[in-house]
Amino acid sequence: MLILTKAVLAMMIGFIIAGIFAFFIIPFLKKFNFKQNISEYLDKEHQQKKGTPTMGGLIFIIPSLLAAGVLLLMGNIEFSFNLLIVLFVFLSYAILGFVDDYLKIKRKKNDGLLGRQKLIGQFLISSIFFYIFISSGNDPIVNIYTLGIKLDLGIFYYFFILLVLMGSSNAVNLTDGLDGLAGGLALIAFATFGMIAWSAFWVAGHQDIAIFAFVLVGALLGFLMFNTYPAKVFMGDTGSLTLGATLASIAIITSHELTLIVVAGVFVIVTLSVIIQIASIKLRNKRVFLMAPLHHHFEKLGWHENDIVKLFLSVGLLLSMLAITFSVWI
Repeated sequence: MLILTKAVLAMMIGFIIAGIFAFFIIPFLKKFNFKQNISEYLDKEHQQKKGTPTMGGLIFIIPSLLAAGVLLLMGNIEFSFNLLIVLFVFLSYAILGFVDDYLKIKRKKNDGLLGRQKLIGQFLISSIFFYIFISSGNDPIVNIYTLGIKLDLGIFYYFFILLVLMGSSNAVNLTDGLDGLAGGLALIAFATFGMIAWSAFWVAGHQDIAIFAFVLVGALLGFLMFNTYPAKVFMGDTGSLTLGATLASIAIITSHELTLIVVAGVFVIVTLSVIIQIASIKLRNKRVFLMAPLHHHFEKLGWHENDIVKLFLSVGLLLSMLAITFSVWI
Protein backbone atom coordinates (compact mmCIF):
# COMPACT_ATOMS: atom_id res chain seq x y z
CA MET A 1 0.00 0.00 0.00
CA LEU A 2 2.93 2.33 0.75
CA ILE A 3 4.25 1.86 -2.79
CA LEU A 4 0.86 2.75 -4.29
CA THR A 5 0.59 5.80 -2.02
CA LYS A 6 4.03 7.05 -3.06
CA ALA A 7 3.21 6.55 -6.75
CA VAL A 8 -0.09 8.46 -6.42
CA LEU A 9 1.59 11.27 -4.47
CA ALA A 10 4.35 11.54 -7.09
CA MET A 11 1.78 11.78 -9.89
CA MET A 12 -0.22 14.37 -7.96
CA ILE A 13 2.85 16.54 -7.42
CA GLY A 14 3.80 16.36 -11.10
CA PHE A 15 0.23 17.08 -12.23
CA ILE A 16 -0.32 20.11 -9.96
CA ILE A 17 3.03 21.77 -10.76
CA ALA A 18 2.65 21.15 -14.51
CA GLY A 19 -0.94 22.41 -14.54
CA ILE A 20 0.00 25.64 -12.77
CA PHE A 21 3.18 26.10 -14.82
CA ALA A 22 1.22 25.75 -18.09
CA PHE A 23 -0.88 28.83 -17.28
CA PHE A 24 2.31 30.91 -17.26
CA ILE A 25 4.41 29.30 -19.99
CA ILE A 26 1.75 29.14 -22.76
CA PRO A 27 1.09 32.93 -22.77
CA PHE A 28 4.88 33.43 -22.65
CA LEU A 29 5.39 31.21 -25.71
CA LYS A 30 2.63 33.08 -27.56
CA LYS A 31 4.03 36.49 -26.63
CA PHE A 32 7.49 35.69 -27.96
CA ASN A 33 6.14 33.95 -31.10
CA PHE A 34 7.46 30.47 -30.31
CA LYS A 35 5.04 29.06 -32.86
CA GLN A 36 4.89 25.75 -34.71
CA ASN A 37 5.66 25.61 -38.43
CA ILE A 38 3.29 23.23 -40.26
CA SER A 39 4.49 21.13 -43.20
CA GLU A 40 2.94 22.15 -46.51
CA TYR A 41 2.25 18.47 -47.25
CA LEU A 42 -0.33 18.21 -44.48
CA ASP A 43 -4.05 18.81 -45.06
CA LYS A 44 -6.14 21.92 -44.38
CA GLU A 45 -7.06 20.87 -40.84
CA HIS A 46 -3.39 20.78 -39.92
CA GLN A 47 -2.74 24.08 -41.68
CA GLN A 48 -5.30 25.66 -39.34
CA LYS A 49 -2.98 24.78 -36.46
CA LYS A 50 -0.30 27.08 -37.84
CA GLY A 51 0.74 29.52 -35.14
CA THR A 52 0.05 27.16 -32.23
CA PRO A 53 2.83 27.60 -29.64
CA THR A 54 5.52 24.91 -29.56
CA MET A 55 8.21 24.00 -26.98
CA GLY A 56 5.32 22.86 -24.78
CA GLY A 57 7.55 20.05 -23.55
CA LEU A 58 8.74 22.60 -21.00
CA ILE A 59 5.35 22.10 -19.28
CA PHE A 60 6.38 18.63 -18.12
CA ILE A 61 10.18 19.01 -18.19
CA ILE A 62 10.63 21.91 -15.76
CA PRO A 63 7.98 20.71 -13.23
CA SER A 64 9.47 17.19 -13.24
CA LEU A 65 12.96 18.55 -12.55
CA LEU A 66 11.61 20.87 -9.84
CA ALA A 67 9.68 18.04 -8.20
CA ALA A 68 12.71 15.73 -8.33
CA GLY A 69 14.90 18.44 -6.79
CA VAL A 70 12.44 19.11 -3.97
CA LEU A 71 11.99 15.39 -3.24
CA LEU A 72 15.78 14.94 -3.12
CA LEU A 73 16.23 17.90 -0.76
CA MET A 74 13.44 16.66 1.51
CA GLY A 75 14.90 13.15 1.60
CA ASN A 76 11.80 11.57 0.05
CA ILE A 77 13.99 10.07 -2.63
CA GLU A 78 17.67 9.19 -2.30
CA PHE A 79 20.50 10.05 -4.65
CA SER A 80 21.98 7.21 -6.68
CA PHE A 81 24.15 7.15 -9.79
CA ASN A 82 21.38 5.40 -11.69
CA LEU A 83 18.93 8.20 -10.84
CA LEU A 84 21.64 10.67 -11.86
CA ILE A 85 21.85 8.99 -15.28
CA VAL A 86 18.07 9.25 -15.81
CA LEU A 87 18.01 12.93 -14.75
CA PHE A 88 21.10 13.67 -16.87
CA VAL A 89 19.54 12.11 -19.99
CA PHE A 90 16.26 13.89 -19.26
CA LEU A 91 17.92 17.31 -19.00
CA SER A 92 20.46 16.78 -21.81
CA TYR A 93 17.90 15.74 -24.40
CA ALA A 94 15.64 18.59 -23.26
CA ILE A 95 18.44 21.04 -24.06
CA LEU A 96 19.14 19.32 -27.39
CA GLY A 97 15.46 19.47 -28.35
CA PHE A 98 15.12 23.06 -27.15
CA VAL A 99 18.00 24.22 -29.35
CA ASP A 100 16.49 22.34 -32.31
CA ASP A 101 13.07 23.97 -31.76
CA TYR A 102 14.60 27.42 -31.26
CA LEU A 103 16.49 27.24 -34.57
CA LYS A 104 13.31 26.13 -36.39
CA ILE A 105 11.40 29.09 -34.97
CA LYS A 106 14.22 31.53 -35.70
CA ARG A 107 14.51 30.34 -39.31
CA LYS A 108 10.70 30.05 -39.67
CA LYS A 109 10.94 26.59 -41.26
CA ASN A 110 11.32 22.96 -40.16
CA ASP A 111 15.11 23.02 -40.31
CA GLY A 112 16.69 23.02 -36.89
CA LEU A 113 19.96 21.37 -35.95
CA LEU A 114 21.81 19.61 -38.75
CA GLY A 115 21.84 15.82 -38.63
CA ARG A 116 25.53 15.72 -37.77
CA GLN A 117 25.04 18.30 -35.00
CA LYS A 118 22.31 16.16 -33.40
CA LEU A 119 24.53 13.10 -33.78
CA ILE A 120 27.46 14.81 -32.05
CA GLY A 121 25.17 15.83 -29.19
CA GLN A 122 23.84 12.29 -28.82
CA PHE A 123 27.36 10.82 -28.96
CA LEU A 124 28.38 13.14 -26.11
CA ILE A 125 25.31 12.28 -24.01
CA SER A 126 25.85 8.55 -24.57
CA SER A 127 29.52 8.87 -23.61
CA ILE A 128 28.68 10.47 -20.27
CA PHE A 129 25.89 7.91 -19.72
CA PHE A 130 28.35 5.07 -20.37
CA TYR A 131 31.02 6.57 -18.09
CA ILE A 132 28.65 7.07 -15.13
CA PHE A 133 27.01 3.68 -15.70
CA ILE A 134 30.29 1.74 -15.68
CA SER A 135 31.96 3.86 -12.97
CA SER A 136 29.06 3.20 -10.59
CA GLY A 137 29.65 -0.56 -10.75
CA ASN A 138 27.16 -1.59 -13.42
CA ASP A 139 28.20 -4.28 -15.88
CA PRO A 140 28.05 -3.76 -19.68
CA ILE A 141 25.72 -6.74 -20.05
CA VAL A 142 22.53 -7.11 -22.07
CA ASN A 143 20.18 -9.60 -20.41
CA ILE A 144 17.60 -11.38 -22.53
CA TYR A 145 15.75 -13.06 -19.67
CA THR A 146 13.17 -14.80 -21.84
CA LEU A 147 15.85 -16.75 -23.69
CA GLY A 148 18.26 -17.00 -20.77
CA ILE A 149 20.93 -15.11 -22.71
CA LYS A 150 23.57 -12.78 -21.26
CA LEU A 151 25.68 -10.73 -23.64
CA ASP A 152 28.78 -9.01 -22.25
CA LEU A 153 29.37 -6.25 -24.79
CA GLY A 154 32.33 -4.61 -23.08
CA ILE A 155 33.25 -1.32 -24.77
CA PHE A 156 30.59 -1.97 -27.43
CA TYR A 157 27.96 -1.40 -24.73
CA TYR A 158 28.53 2.31 -25.43
CA PHE A 159 27.24 1.89 -28.98
CA PHE A 160 24.31 -0.13 -27.62
CA ILE A 161 23.39 2.80 -25.34
CA LEU A 162 23.71 5.21 -28.26
CA LEU A 163 21.50 3.04 -30.48
CA VAL A 164 18.73 2.63 -27.88
CA LEU A 165 18.72 6.34 -26.95
CA MET A 166 18.69 7.47 -30.58
CA GLY A 167 16.09 4.94 -31.65
CA SER A 168 13.70 5.71 -28.81
CA SER A 169 14.01 9.51 -29.01
CA ASN A 170 13.51 9.57 -32.78
CA ALA A 171 10.56 7.15 -32.53
CA VAL A 172 8.68 9.46 -30.14
CA ASN A 173 9.63 12.42 -32.31
CA LEU A 174 8.13 10.79 -35.42
CA THR A 175 4.94 9.91 -33.54
CA ASP A 176 4.39 13.48 -32.38
CA GLY A 177 2.09 14.45 -35.25
CA LEU A 178 -1.45 14.49 -33.82
CA ASP A 179 -2.86 16.28 -30.78
CA GLY A 180 -2.31 14.22 -27.64
CA LEU A 181 -0.82 11.22 -29.46
CA ALA A 182 2.85 11.20 -28.39
CA GLY A 183 2.03 12.62 -24.95
CA GLY A 184 -0.68 10.03 -24.29
CA LEU A 185 1.48 7.12 -25.42
CA ALA A 186 4.41 8.42 -23.35
CA LEU A 187 2.18 8.70 -20.27
CA ILE A 188 1.21 5.03 -20.64
CA ALA A 189 4.83 4.00 -21.24
CA PHE A 190 6.23 5.86 -18.21
CA ALA A 191 3.48 4.48 -15.96
CA THR A 192 4.47 1.02 -17.18
CA PHE A 193 8.18 1.54 -16.61
CA GLY A 194 7.45 3.12 -13.24
CA MET A 195 5.95 -0.22 -12.19
CA ILE A 196 8.77 -2.18 -13.82
CA ALA A 197 11.44 -0.04 -12.12
CA TRP A 198 9.76 -0.47 -8.73
CA SER A 199 10.01 -4.24 -9.09
CA ALA A 200 13.64 -4.13 -10.32
CA PHE A 201 15.01 -4.68 -6.79
CA TRP A 202 18.51 -5.59 -8.08
CA VAL A 203 18.99 -2.03 -9.44
CA ALA A 204 20.47 0.57 -7.10
CA GLY A 205 17.97 3.39 -6.62
CA HIS A 206 15.19 1.56 -8.47
CA GLN A 207 12.41 2.97 -6.26
CA ASP A 208 13.69 6.52 -6.74
CA ILE A 209 13.73 6.05 -10.52
CA ALA A 210 10.17 4.73 -10.27
CA ILE A 211 9.05 7.78 -8.28
CA PHE A 212 10.57 10.10 -10.90
CA ALA A 213 8.74 8.14 -13.62
CA PHE A 214 5.44 8.66 -11.77
CA VAL A 215 6.20 12.36 -11.28
CA LEU A 216 6.63 12.55 -15.05
CA VAL A 217 3.34 10.68 -15.57
CA GLY A 218 1.56 13.34 -13.51
CA ALA A 219 3.33 16.15 -15.36
CA LEU A 220 2.36 14.59 -18.71
CA LEU A 221 -1.24 14.45 -17.56
CA GLY A 222 -1.03 18.17 -16.79
CA PHE A 223 0.47 18.78 -20.23
CA LEU A 224 -2.26 16.78 -21.96
CA MET A 225 -4.88 19.13 -20.51
CA PHE A 226 -3.55 21.64 -23.05
CA ASN A 227 -2.32 19.27 -25.78
CA THR A 228 -5.38 17.14 -26.55
CA TYR A 229 -7.54 18.09 -29.53
CA PRO A 230 -7.69 20.96 -30.28
CA ALA A 231 -4.19 21.52 -28.92
CA LYS A 232 -3.35 24.84 -27.30
CA VAL A 233 0.34 23.94 -27.32
CA PHE A 234 2.65 21.39 -28.99
CA MET A 235 5.48 19.62 -27.17
CA GLY A 236 7.99 20.14 -30.00
CA ASP A 237 11.35 18.39 -30.20
CA THR A 238 11.98 19.78 -26.72
CA GLY A 239 9.45 17.31 -25.38
CA SER A 240 9.52 14.40 -27.82
CA LEU A 241 13.29 13.84 -27.80
CA THR A 242 13.32 14.11 -24.00
CA LEU A 243 10.54 11.58 -23.49
CA GLY A 244 11.99 8.99 -25.87
CA ALA A 245 15.53 9.17 -24.50
CA THR A 246 14.42 9.13 -20.84
CA LEU A 247 12.22 6.11 -21.47
CA ALA A 248 15.20 4.38 -23.07
CA SER A 249 17.49 5.24 -20.13
CA ILE A 250 15.10 3.63 -17.63
CA ALA A 251 14.81 0.55 -19.86
CA ILE A 252 18.61 0.22 -20.07
CA ILE A 253 19.19 0.70 -16.34
CA THR A 254 16.50 -1.84 -15.42
CA SER A 255 17.70 -4.28 -18.13
CA HIS A 256 14.32 -4.23 -19.88
CA GLU A 257 15.42 -3.13 -23.32
CA LEU A 258 13.35 -5.81 -25.06
CA THR A 259 10.35 -4.91 -22.91
CA LEU A 260 10.76 -1.36 -24.21
CA ILE A 261 10.08 -2.60 -27.74
CA VAL A 262 6.71 -3.97 -26.55
CA VAL A 263 5.75 -1.02 -24.34
CA ALA A 264 6.76 1.42 -27.08
CA GLY A 265 5.21 -0.82 -29.74
CA VAL A 266 3.16 1.97 -31.30
CA PHE A 267 6.24 4.20 -31.50
CA VAL A 268 8.11 1.31 -33.14
CA ILE A 269 5.32 0.67 -35.68
CA VAL A 270 5.16 4.36 -36.58
CA THR A 271 8.93 4.44 -37.10
CA LEU A 272 8.82 1.30 -39.23
CA SER A 273 6.13 2.90 -41.40
CA VAL A 274 8.54 5.73 -42.21
CA ILE A 275 11.43 3.34 -42.94
CA ILE A 276 9.22 1.15 -45.16
CA GLN A 277 7.88 4.17 -47.03
CA ILE A 278 11.34 5.59 -47.73
CA ALA A 279 12.75 2.20 -48.75
CA SER A 280 9.80 1.50 -51.05
CA ILE A 281 10.08 4.87 -52.80
CA LYS A 282 13.83 4.47 -53.32
CA LEU A 283 13.76 0.83 -54.42
CA ARG A 284 10.39 0.55 -56.21
CA ASN A 285 9.47 4.20 -56.77
CA LYS A 286 6.11 3.36 -55.18
CA ARG A 287 4.41 4.31 -51.91
CA VAL A 288 3.23 1.68 -49.44
CA PHE A 289 1.28 4.22 -47.37
CA LEU A 290 -0.72 7.20 -48.58
CA MET A 291 1.50 9.25 -46.28
CA ALA A 292 4.04 8.47 -43.59
CA PRO A 293 4.25 8.36 -40.57
CA LEU A 294 1.39 5.90 -40.14
CA HIS A 295 -1.04 8.26 -38.38
CA HIS A 296 -1.07 10.51 -41.45
CA HIS A 297 -1.94 7.47 -43.59
CA PHE A 298 -5.10 7.04 -41.52
CA GLU A 299 -5.88 10.73 -41.97
CA LYS A 300 -5.62 10.34 -45.75
CA LEU A 301 -8.09 7.44 -45.46
CA GLY A 302 -10.58 9.90 -43.98
CA TRP A 303 -10.24 9.11 -40.27
CA HIS A 304 -10.71 11.98 -37.83
CA GLU A 305 -7.71 12.93 -35.73
CA ASN A 306 -9.45 12.00 -32.46
CA ASP A 307 -10.34 8.53 -33.72
CA ILE A 308 -6.75 7.82 -34.76
CA VAL A 309 -5.43 8.94 -31.37
CA LYS A 310 -7.99 6.75 -29.55
CA LEU A 311 -6.98 3.72 -31.64
CA PHE A 312 -3.26 4.22 -31.14
CA LEU A 313 -3.63 4.85 -27.39
CA SER A 314 -5.77 1.72 -27.04
CA VAL A 315 -3.10 -0.36 -28.76
CA GLY A 316 -0.39 1.25 -26.63
CA LEU A 317 -2.32 0.48 -23.45
CA LEU A 318 -2.87 -3.16 -24.44
CA LEU A 319 0.82 -3.62 -25.27
CA SER A 320 1.83 -2.06 -21.95
CA MET A 321 -0.51 -4.34 -20.01
CA LEU A 322 1.01 -7.34 -21.77
CA ALA A 323 4.51 -6.10 -20.95
CA ILE A 324 3.68 -5.59 -17.26
CA THR A 325 2.07 -9.02 -17.02
CA PHE A 326 5.09 -10.70 -18.53
CA SER A 327 7.89 -8.59 -16.97
CA VAL A 328 6.55 -8.11 -13.44
CA TRP A 329 4.10 -10.92 -12.71
CA ILE A 330 4.85 -14.04 -14.77
